[in-house]
Amino acid sequence: MALTPAEMDRKIDEHFGFEARDDVEGVLATLSPDVEHDIVGWPSGPTRGRAGARPFYETLFADLSESKVECLRRLYGDNFLIDESLWQGKAVGRPFGLEGKGRPLEFRMLHVVEFADSGEIKRENVWVDLAAIIRQLPQS
Repeated sequence: MALTPAEMDRKIDEHFGFEARDDVEGVLATLSPDVEHDIVGWPSGPTRGRAGARPFYETLFADLSESKVECLRRLYGDNFLIDESLWQGKAVGRPFGLEGKGRPLEFRMLHVVEFADSGEIKRENVWVDLAAIIRQLPQS
């Protein structure tokens, strides 16, 4: 049975809310046990399962703080959504391998999210605007 756009919105907004609070356990609870987690360009490549996704979130929350995600646009299909968002916050660690030095940072993200019938996220594919990140965190 397909989820409605409102049901998908609730789940992805819950997921983003846990991310904004740096709550690893909360984020992982929104994922299905066998989730395919793919942050495009992440050194480990796509992972499977909550345990496979955990290192990404632990690293992300150490590198970025004061996260705020603003949804710019969403498109919906049968048990999937595409979310274009703007991330804003501070680069306190080494996001994407770049020295943050506590600088403000904002970049666009594109999420392609598929949902299980249970409402859990069964596939998360994320694309970030790495060029914008590099521009804002010069390394010289």
